[in-house]
Amino acid sequence: MSEFSATDHAHMARALRLAQRGVWTTKPNPMVGCVIAHGGEVVGEGFHQRAGEPHAEVFALRAAGQRARGATAYVTLEPCAHHGRTPPCADALIAAGVARVVAAMRDPFAQVDGAGFGRLQAAGVAVQVGLLEAQARELNRGFLSHVVRGRPWLRVKLGASIDGRTAMASGESKWITGAAARADVQRWRARSGALLTGARTVIADDPALTARPEEDQPFVAPLRVVLDATLSSLAHTRVQQGDAPTLYLHGPQAPRVADHGQVHYQEVPLHEGRLDLRAVLAVLAQHRINEVQVEAGATLSGALLAAGLVDELLLYQAPTLLGDAARPLLHLGLASLAQQHRLRVIDQRQVGADLRLLLRPDTP
Repeated sequence: MSEFSATDHAHMARALRLAQRGVWTTKPNPMVGCVIAHGGEVVGEGFHQRAGEPHAEVFALRAAGQRARGATAYVTLEPCAHHGRTPPCADALIAAGVARVVAAMRDPFAQVDGAGFGRLQAAGVAVQVGLLEAQARELNRGFLSHVVRGRPWLRVKLGASIDGRTAMASGESKWITGAAARADVQRWRARSGALLTGARTVIADDPALTARPEEDQPFVAPLRVVLDATLSSLAHTRVQQGDAPTLYLHGPQAPRVADHGQVHYQEVPLHEGRLDLRAVLAVLAQHRINEVQVEAGATLSGALLAAGLVDELLLYQAPTLLGDAARPLLHLGLASLAQQHRLRVIDQRQVGADLRLLLRPDTP
């Protein structure tokens, strides 16, 4: 028999939905939701809205007031136990007289990592962990990747015909997918900490590479990252314009260019004559990026997949055929069936007339 009741499950599911509301604004912090209840009665709830502002538990405690005493707090991540830009949430729960804390998962961040639970238990608060943990991990996969693996979660966005072609041989590609799919991409951009592309895409398309979600909701603009070993794309300036910051990652032989405004330059080492992709992700981790969305050509996207650095593929397939002379989805250089990259379908749904697939490498 499960140690958690149906009521526990319902409250944690609500806390996860609350946490999701911060998907565009909490970065680089994790998304966290909190519900405070007496049995089936909810007396307070809240979610973390923006880095540097109060955490989910604080909003929920404010709403509950005196009714927090003797209640159960359902939180999607272990309450913090350290002084960052805000005081420890574990202390706030103790001071409010909460009797029990149910957490979806432990926080692997070094300054928490069990310390929040320990502080609660030392004060006599009952602690249970692991309710809807898989869902909580999925929600914060970027944050967990950054903390545990030391690199961001990397998503490659692709748009293609049903026969896997991304553009005609001439480069013409506007538009293969429909308006609904393009609007959906903007929402995925808004949740990303960085949008990454290569010099060839900048030269060919001169993209702005900004997030423009249609919903009237605040979001933190993602960092625009251009991989350009020799800084050959600088004449194409749309990626430097607007309010979003831009970072050019270049090799040691690139001309020296000074930072200006929100445009910055940083050198990374080469590997086999190209920018070292693992070093690129290490640099982005230093910039506190949790999720990277790659919007690049077949060469860079293929190189990231071949290097084992792709965590998921976001593929929009339009119900159209472009033919065998059109450009392929990815350059992988495979010679035998044994070299194929098998993928798992995590989610599939219709977006307008197009099919959206969320895929992950089929590895243990």
